[in-house]
Amino acid sequence: MAARESDGPADALIAPPEPPDVHVMTFNIRRAADGMLHRRADRWSWRAPAVQQLLASERPTLIGLQEALPRVMPLMREALGPDHRAIGAGRAAGGRGEGTPILYDSTRLVLHDGGQRALSDRPERAGSIGWGNLIPRILVWAEFIERGTGTRFLAINTHLDHLSASSRRRSALSIRRLVIERALPAVVMGDLNAGADSPALRELQAGRALLDSWDAAERRAGPRWGTYPGYRRPRAGGRQLDWIMTTPDVRVRTVGANARTPGGRRPSDHLPVQAVLRFGEDAR
Repeated sequence: MAARESDGPADALIAPPEPPDVHVMTFNIRRAADGMLHRRADRWSWRAPAVQQLLASERPTLIGLQEALPRVMPLMREALGPDHRAIGAGRAAGGRGEGTPILYDSTRLVLHDGGQRALSDRPERAGSIGWGNLIPRILVWAEFIERGTGTRFLAINTHLDHLSASSRRRSALSIRRLVIERALPAVVMGDLNAGADSPALRELQAGRALLDSWDAAERRAGPRWGTYPGYRRPRAGGRQLDWIMTTPDVRVRTVGANARTPGGRRPSDHLPVQAVLRFGEDAR
C-alpha cells in the first residue's frame, strides 16, 4: 500500500487537540546540508519549506527533533509559533553540532525541570562517547506540568547510534532507568535506529516499563507506514526506526506516521510519528 500524496498546510494528520490532551511528535528532520554532493531531494534548501509547512499544519504541543543543527532552530520556532520554547543543545562539547531538542507550547505546558546527558559512562560530560558509538549520543529530558490539570509528566527525546547495537542497547537501558527513577507518567520519543524485535526495543520494554504507542493506541490515523523511506514513497509495514513509547499509565488516544508532502516535497528521509496522549488521573 503506497502513501497518498497531499499538499497544503491545512491538510493535517492530527493537528492541535483539545486540552488536556497533548499532541506529541518525534521527527528526524535530517541534518541540514546543501551542495553538489547532495541530490536535490536531500538538500536543506529544498526541504526546509516542507518541514516548516508540516510543523505549521500539525502544531504539536510537544516535539522531539533529531539531527537539528543550531542554525535551523529559528526556522522551527517560526513554523511552530512564538509560544513554543526549546530545551536542549548540540551533542558535542560546548553544545555544538546536532541536537535532540524538545520544543513545547508554553501556553499548554510549564517546564518544571529538565536537562541533557550523554549516553555514556560519563553522562554529565558533554561530548563524551562510549558503549561502542564513535560519535556522541545524547538524550534530552524534561518534566512538564500540563497547565489545565496540573498533571506532571516526563518527556525524553533521543537519537540512538546508527552503527553499534551495543550502544543502542545500553542507551535504552539508561533511558528505561531514567523513566523508573523519575517515577512519572512518561513519553519517550526518538529515532532509535532499531526495529521492533531489536535488543534496544526489548530493553526499553522490559518489565512493561514502556509500551509501543502503536500497540496501545485507541485509534490509528492511517496505516503504520515504515518511518525510514529515504525520500521514496512510504509503504505499510516498512522499516520503522522512529518511535513514541509511553508508560502504561498514559492513555494513547491516537497515533500515526505522517506521509504528507507539502508542496510536493518530502520534508525528510524519515517520517514524523505523532500521538495524542493524555496524562494524569483521568488518563484511564
